[in-house]
Amino acid sequence: MKVIDLIKSSKSTAFSFEILPPLKGNSIQKVYNVIDKLREFNPKYINITSHHSESIYKTLSDGNLQKVNIRKRPGSVAIASAIQYKYGITAVPHIICKGFTKDETEYALIDLNFLGVYDLLLLRGDIKTLDADQKTNQYHEHATDLQKQVNNFNKGIAIDGSAFEANETPFSYGMACYPEKHEEAPNMESDIFYLKEKVKNGADYLVTQMFFDNEKYYAFVERCRKEGITVPIIPGIKPIVFKNQLTVLPKIFRSDIPEAFACELRKCKNDEEAKEVGVEWCIQQCKDLIAHGVPSLHFYTMMASDSVQKIAKEIY
Repeated sequence: MKVIDLIKSSKSTAFSFEILPPLKGNSIQKVYNVIDKLREFNPKYINITSHHSESIYKTLSDGNLQKVNIRKRPGSVAIASAIQYKYGITAVPHIICKGFTKDETEYALIDLNFLGVYDLLLLRGDIKTLDADQKTNQYHEHATDLQKQVNNFNKGIAIDGSAFEANETPFSYGMACYPEKHEEAPNMESDIFYLKEKVKNGADYLVTQMFFDNEKYYAFVERCRKEGITVPIIPGIKPIVFKNQLTVLPKIFRSDIPEAFACELRKCKNDEEAKEVGVEWCIQQCKDLIAHGVPSLHFYTMMASDSVQKIAKEIY
């Protein structure tokens, strides 16, 4: 069953979460440990983040530098398949633009189709500056460009324009949205314009960047509805677990932290106290969202699976 159908068929606010692939050298058991911790809350689907390879320069014995591509984490394709077959829970791998060529994306789609994983989350991904020897036309610049490739794949059109037998089960997908505006958008009007394009061209649902002020989410949803965007807009939820996230998260994700929350975090003497404050804020935030009838809550669990477990026990 597609994610959109899982959300719509849920009799109460659906629960889902996102996991981070383990670092190179670690087994998939680390992923299973997180899932086992949260499985009791009946997750409708589990997202798997994707990370591009990185270039480092290794100093050779003669003093020259050699560029080496390294990958710190396994890809989302294999992990999504393992999760889906072990738990019978719909797995949603992230497919991103940055750091992956159009050909690599096509190979991923071929593999996912073969493995029976048909739900995706299409994202631009973290901004990555291409090396001078990399051709920019090999990469998608925007998530809407990636969306076109997936749509063409569903029609049986390869990246080189050749035809093939289309998937018996086409891919369905969600895409990202930003209640507080994408950092590169010149204004909210522009952001909404491209959001409408995403939905018009096939996005089944939207999932938000993390936010801590529900009023901003409600205002964003209202504006989207006025603009004719009718698909579910899923709140992305992140519990704060470290004291320094009071300044780090707004800097990285451009998410405002309400003063009432910030005030309590400033009182914390250590990370353990900040984690407790983060859990309590998130519980109240989620209860308010559920009272307002959101179709689903999607939790970002990186470094926060224990907190998510505590929160879920209070609201599900």
